[in-house]
Amino acid sequence: MHDSSPAPAPEARVLYEEKLRPSAWIWLIAVMISSLSILVFVPIGVEIGLIAAVVVFAIIAILLTVSTPRIVVTERTLQVGRAGIERQHVGLVTGYRGEDATHQRGPALHGLAFMCLRGWIDPVVRIQIEDLRDRTPYWLASTRNPEQLVEVLGGTMARDADAEA
Repeated sequence: MHDSSPAPAPEARVLYEEKLRPSAWIWLIAVMISSLSILVFVPIGVEIGLIAAVVVFAIIAILLTVSTPRIVVTERTLQVGRAGIERQHVGLVTGYRGEDATHQRGPALHGLAFMCLRGWIDPVVRIQIEDLRDRTPYWLASTRNPEQLVEVLGGTMARDADAEA
């Protein structure tokens, strides 16, 4: 007897991968918030306050770690956080830094755009979606390496596009 099921497709090679981990200052804020819980429990007991601080920090750390999105580009797919799409549906890709990134996250933002933004990461990449079945006009994603992500997806940085015009 032989197995007639098709062979699994070979894994696509990863061209780019990034985890949007919290910055050091976010962890500092987590420590400060958990330290404040000591003040709440000191009237009961110093030991209780210290235990509460450790528990609050552990909860914050778990939430920050579990909610850390990834950007993964393979030869066939693009995954940004919880959204994924085949590369054939990726259109124009543009990276932004500084004021241009702020403008993309604010006044230029389309109401139907998919966003994977992290406040502790300034640069963003805008990825046009060319799938006619999808109402989402584009994805806007935070990235620490917009030049690398844009290069892998065949796009340009906003200043580069302005210089060519």
